Amino acid sequence: MIRLSSSSLIPSRKRAAFALLALTTAGGPFGAVPTTFASAASSSSSSTSVRPAFLAPSSSAMAAFSSRASLPESATRRPATTLSFDAAAAAPADAAVLVGKKSTLSDLVADETTLGAALLGEGSASSTSSLGAASLSVVRAALDSISGKSGGTAETFVPVSDDKVLRLGIVAVPDEVTRNNHPLSVHSITENLGKVVPEKGDVRVVVAAGGDAGVVTPGAVGLSVARAFPLYSRKTDGGKPKDEVDRTVSVTLLDGSFKAVEDDASTSAMAAAAEGARLAARLVDTPPEELTTEAFSAEAQSVAKSLGSSVTFREIVGDDLEEKGYGGLHGVGRAAVCPPRLVILSYEPSETTDDTETVALVGKGIVYDTGGLSLKPKTGMCGMKADMGGAAGLLGAFYAAVATGTKHRLNLLLCLAENAIGPTAFRNDDILTMYSGKTVEVNNSDAEGRLVLGDGVAHATKHIDGLTLVLDMATLTGAQLVATRVPLPSSVEETPSLPAN
Repeated sequence: MIRLSSSSLIPSRKRAAFALLALTTAGGPFGAVPTTFASAASSSSSSTSVRPAFLAPSSSAMAAFSSRASLPESATRRPATTLSFDAAAAAPADAAVLVGKKSTLSDLVADETTLGAALLGEGSASSTSSLGAASLSVVRAALDSISGKSGGTAETFVPVSDDKVLRLGIVAVPDEVTRNNHPLSVHSITENLGKVVPEKGDVRVVVAAGGDAGVVTPGAVGLSVARAFPLYSRKTDGGKPKDEVDRTVSVTLLDGSFKAVEDDASTSAMAAAAEGARLAARLVDTPPEELTTEAFSAEAQSVAKSLGSSVTFREIVGDDLEEKGYGGLHGVGRAAVCPPRLVILSYEPSETTDDTETVALVGKGIVYDTGGLSLKPKTGMCGMKADMGGAAGLLGAFYAAVATGTKHRLNLLLCLAENAIGPTAFRNDDILTMYSGKTVEVNNSDAEGRLVLGDGVAHATKHIDGLTLVLDMATLTGAQLVATRVPLPSSVEETPSLPAN
């Protein structure tokens, strides 16, 4: 079993994205995302977009599910950023952003033809003729203003034709990273895109992998970009929703030769990871009055339906949990208005091989954590809507893995409850009987995560035949940050060989 535990001190979108990052990078348990780039010249280009629900449906299977489909009306009606992963996209009308290590970007801007193709698209009529020496010097000056050691951002304006000036942003990630970080420092991509991408207008984002092309997975790139464009917003201006406009952000990944990565597997991986990440982030951002256990279950059912007949959905709700022996999950959630639930999604691949594994993903889904009768202080309770980040991240990861055609059997178990207070709340000194048969004496009702996860893991080990891996994810405790001193997911493995694999 692997446990991914993220500290409550880590920003909510990072917590929700940990599982996605783990499952869309090389070495993850699914192997659904390619670890190297296919030659752009050896396959036809593809067009994969992440589309808002109110836009015309796409014929692509990847666009059948929208990560914003279940938003409340006030949020659904707001303008949205559509992410497109079409490598051959037309030149953007408003702005472009270059992303990569400074050393890689320095090679990219060394030639005006290569830079023009990256900024404007290889199919653009002006991509090889309009970026002259003057434009090149402007871009180089902006890049030179950024430190290669720590990375950073820069903005400038570049003439691309006689009557057009392109707004250009540069996101340079550090040239050297520690062993804890992704080669492209994907967390810094997310943080810095918001500094250089304008709030309005279509944008072309170009990510240059450079010498890391062999280890940078497309899914991780799609994930890092998607997190910079969250879907949930209730912001108003003068009492009315902010007056914005729909816009498209086109994302292109360049290989080591600065050619656009166009194969279907890569673009689909980027799109699936982006969709899963935006779904997870939206769920984490949604306030608890909207994201009840029932609403969360409906979100999971929507995901299952979008993925077709290969995915089944079922749930155990309320007092049925107690009757069936899930004393931990039922005890934690029994005082809430909306009852606790164990939501189970199961995926069976169309083809299996000798390498096919059976994997269980168990997510902590505490939609709000008051601490129960061990009540949190007023400052400690703010932000506890994100205590379901583990379940949200695994729901997004499940979608991404199935959408990209994983060959492994996946079982997703979402342990959903609200740790509320009331006459029926479980108490310190109560003894709960878990689904495993073990009894637990409660001495802190604010340590509820291990109770709900315990029932989820016990269900997986009892009822899933041929189980080879259990991975649970939770915003479990701030002690993780105390133990490691870095805001990273911690893991505990019972199988010594897993970290190496």
